[in-house]
Parts: sequence; structure tokens; C-alpha cells
Amino acid sequence: MNTVLSRANSLFAFSLSVMAALTFGCFITTAFKDRRVPVDLHVSKVMLKNVDDFTGPRERSDLGFVTFDVFADLQPVFDWNVKQLFLYLSAEYSTKSNALNQVVLWDKIVRRGENTKLNLKDMKSKYFFFDDGNGLRANKNITLTLSWNVVPNAGILPLVAGSGHISLPFPDTYETTKSY
Repeated sequence: MNTVLSRANSLFAFSLSVMAALTFGCFITTAFKDRRVPVDLHVSKVMLKNVDDFTGPRERSDLGFVTFDVFADLQPVFDWNVKQLFLYLSAEYSTKSNALNQVVLWDKIVRRGENTKLNLKDMKSKYFFFDDGNGLRANKNITLTLSWNVVPNAGILPLVAGSGHISLPFPDTYETTKSY
């Protein structure tokens, strides 16, 4: 005869197995969904300064400032298995010293139930756009891309790039004004 503890253990193990199967079923129903949506990016202002770099031995580095607009409807990304989206705008470019540079300029978390239509105008970089040298000046191919991580209730965290990006040139000269 089985004891009460043995029966409770069997019931608990069976319940965990059923919950694991249900969680896997939840994951598999949305695992192969395409989570890309069109993104419209515009840049209204680009400014470049040459500032002291306090991380190195008395060197100066490029500091870029970008003012941008973002328009996107993220509603098709959300379904019953999406808890939130972690959006971020990144800049990719190459320099003589590095074949690929990636810098996150701005981010935002959009939770389920919040407004999923992005209509952001004249946004400034949330984070500094530093280059580890002078690779931003006269760089003609800096690409801005809006990407997002989908945070699901169950399953993997996919990294999705929006279907719109913009390439922009940086100026040949440095700004000398104090304001941005």
C-alpha cells in the first residue's frame, strides 16, 4: 500500500509533467511567427563634436548627436504569448580600426496593454554616441536600425530587426557650439 507522502509525490510529479507539456505547447504555437513589422525612421539633425576622452591617455574622441523620428505599429507583434518588447535603436558603422561598430542610442520597453503605435518625433539619443577615436567624422555610411527583443510568457527570446533602416552620413567638420 502507498503512503500519503508517496501519493502526494506522484500527484506533484504528474502535475509538473502536465505543466511542462502545456508550457511547451504554449511556446510551440508562437515559436515560428514572423515578428517583423515596417519601421519608418527619419533623421532631422546630425551633429559631431570632438571631446576629451577620459578613458584614455589624453586623447580626444568623436561624440555624435542624432535627432530622429520613429514611426511603427507594433500591434502585430503582440499576441497572447508576448509579455513585453524591449525596443532599441542602434547605429552600425565601420572605421579603419574596427570592421564593425555597434552603438545603442535609444531604448524603450513596451508592455502588453500599452500603446503599441510608436509616433515619436524629435527624439534625442538616450545614450552617448562615442567612437573610440575619430571614426565618426566624414563617415558616409552609418546605419540606424530599430530592433526589439520579444519577451514571451514561455519560450525563447527572439531578437528581431525592424524592416526599415536609414543610412546617413556624418559631417566633415566638428561643431564648436556648446548646446545641442
